[in-house]
Amino acid sequence: MTSGATKLRAQLHQDGFVLAPGAYDCITARMIRHAGFQAVYMTGAGTSASLGYPDYGLVTMSEMADNAGRIANAVGIPVIADADTGYGNELNTVRTVHEYERRGVAGFHIEDQEMPKRCGHLEDKVLVPLDDYLAKIRAAVGARRNPDFLVIARTDSRAVMGFDEAIRRANAALAAGADMAFVEAPQTMEEVAAVPKLVHGPCLLNMVFRGKTPLSPVKDVQAMGYRMAIMPSVLFRSVIGMCETVLDELRETGVHPELKTKFSVAEGFRRMGGDYWDPLRTKFRVPQEAELGQAKAAAE
Repeated sequence: MTSGATKLRAQLHQDGFVLAPGAYDCITARMIRHAGFQAVYMTGAGTSASLGYPDYGLVTMSEMADNAGRIANAVGIPVIADADTGYGNELNTVRTVHEYERRGVAGFHIEDQEMPKRCGHLEDKVLVPLDDYLAKIRAAVGARRNPDFLVIARTDSRAVMGFDEAIRRANAALAAGADMAFVEAPQTMEEVAAVPKLVHGPCLLNMVFRGKTPLSPVKDVQAMGYRMAIMPSVLFRSVIGMCETVLDELRETGVHPELKTKFSVAEGFRRMGGDYWDPLRTKFRVPQEAELGQAKAAAE
């Protein structure tokens, strides 16, 4: 069976660009696949929220890896995951690679913040020294067992030390072996366009609604030279907004709201894998061919 990492590498080679909407659980991941997207991004902020926490570095490596593994198992298309800071030093980073790979994740990004980290679109982030960051990048690259596993180097230095330092750190991470650079939160459209021109390797753009980075149509992002774009909050925030709307209506009217869904209860289960499970209800109630053959041979 082809791994998610190998599928992702093939997509980048064949299509030149991958768009990965953000999922925080198996439901949102399956909806992304059902909509026809070829990759899923496991959002760290959404994963944190699903466990009841803000994106403040409170979720552990094993909690993140477990969620990424559930998502990868549910969709069968490449899953790129948030791995925060690698959860410690180089030793922790090595284990993080092993745990994410073991769960079928296609690639991850690690960043240059201190722990506990903060969402890349919040203020008051603190960076680790460049040498410490590069050591973790080298550790991640050296730890992978599948050479196709994508190591994405994220730098949050734009907000702390300026755009030039962000470019310097991105290039240094690529020189240390990272497969792709992720300059978090460029703050103007000029900076967004400049990143793939100044970074000496493939680049990822994080498209956060009402974040620090101005948004552009995906076709324009691709034309700028980016190789990947993620939209971490596209479903996470939509779900929160829809929940607020529906619950407000329920509280005010006391009547079950008229949901704007397009499918029945049965169709909802089908989208969660019902077509695979339904035939198994009766499949094993009749003898299989091998059993019939053995019984026939025994009778003869």
